Amino acid sequence: MNYSLRQLRVFVAVSRYGSFSRAGEAIGLSQSAVSHSMKELEAEMGVRLLDRTTREVVLTDAGLRLANRVEPLLDELHAMLLDTRSFGTQHNGRVRIASSQTISAQLMPQCISGGERQYPDIRILLRDQPQQLVLNSVRNAEVDFGIVIDPGENTDLDCEPILHEPFLMMCREDHPLAALPEVAWQALNGQKLVLQDYASGSRILIDGALKAQKVKAEIAQEIGHPATLFPMVEAGIGISVIPALALPMPEGSRLVVRNLVPEINRVLMLVRRKNRSLSPAAQAIWQVVKEQANLLREKRSQQGMYGL
Repeated sequence: MNYSLRQLRVFVAVSRYGSFSRAGEAIGLSQSAVSHSMKELEAEMGVRLLDRTTREVVLTDAGLRLANRVEPLLDELHAMLLDTRSFGTQHNGRVRIASSQTISAQLMPQCISGGERQYPDIRILLRDQPQQLVLNSVRNAEVDFGIVIDPGENTDLDCEPILHEPFLMMCREDHPLAALPEVAWQALNGQKLVLQDYASGSRILIDGALKAQKVKAEIAQEIGHPATLFPMVEAGIGISVIPALALPMPEGSRLVVRNLVPEINRVLMLVRRKNRSLSPAAQAIWQVVKEQANLLREKRSQQGMYGL
């Protein structure tokens, strides 16, 4: 049978009001539209539902049986649709985010704090992971979205840039490069470098920058966690190239950072699965992350280039 929800609603209205005209007034249809809808429903069902007279419309036994059953079902369906629409606009529940380590340390605390202030009924859960695991978590729907360094071409992800930040040179305060107001990439030629390993989204970009600037340096150590770079450099094992988001340095350290010229940036991006909608809560926190990244950019712009 090819009957419609609209026909059933018209039928229920007719059974309630006992009149095509009064039913039409109640649901916003003309009398002729109500009559036509009822003829279509009867034809589709193959049974007479209404007895029509010049003064009234009376349900047949089959019509009365249908009305008694379909009316509560339509009421329940209406309530369910209202509940679904309400859920679709709610800003509550859990939002799961994955981000790589420097982002987790320097951007996400402000995002979580700001999100909970704006949306106290949303609980934000953070996964602090290396870049590739963040991307895997997004693809496997283990999180609502992720924040990563530009992952390059990905046909299965939607990416939105939120922050451009430069790479900086970090060395001990007694290193010859510390005396310069800014450091050319070519000055890294022949230097020993302590860099993050390839679990970091930045490493490929740093390798690309060194190659583009024709820098040949010795990789003295490859480090998994960014916080380990600081004691390695302070111990004199080498100098480092770090993203600006790795700042600030540990208090009381003997380390300095300098802008590298020409400026080469990495791009932070929000990522989610392509063609998959975010929940209202996740969409709200997605926007919060964008706002916090913009606030960070404005703050550092006011302070000068990353306070250097």
